[in-house]
Amino acid sequence: TGIARRTHEYVIQKMKEGKAIIALCGDEFAGFCYIESWGNKQYVANSGLIVVEKFRSRGLAKRIKKAAFQLSRLRWPNAKLFGLTSGGAVMKINTELGYVPVPFSELTDDEAFWKGCESCCNHDVLVRTGRRYCICTAMLYDPEKHDNENK
Repeated sequence: TGIARRTHEYVIQKMKEGKAIIALCGDEFAGFCYIESWGNKQYVANSGLIVVEKFRSRGLAKRIKKAAFQLSRLRWPNAKLFGLTSGGAVMKINTELGYVPVPFSELTDDEAFWKGCESCCNHDVLVRTGRRYCICTAMLYDPEKHDNENK
């Protein structure tokens, strides 16, 4: 799978801003995810999901993603939440949270977000297709659609 690389400084910044979900088992690092707002806070991405190998297959990824989802909804209740993934497990978790697959055109047009894809090994696919296709699947949670369903 492709994953965009982030610097240590970038991850530390997310932690300082209260935009990181960090899973620990005692004092041991077990997993991580961060959130970031884009497009004037109209969109929020949950990114960088990592679960240390020895903690996999225990539901930790789902718990981290759920915590990131809840934090995103708390901080930006009206924002559309999205993620890009090529992993089946993450697609399943996102679907359980209410995300649906969408074309890339439904995601943020914030160039700063798309610049983050440049460090991914599959970036050439995104460029060749004019940002219409990639190896990743775009998934979106639109709170407006979910709020309307609950009325």
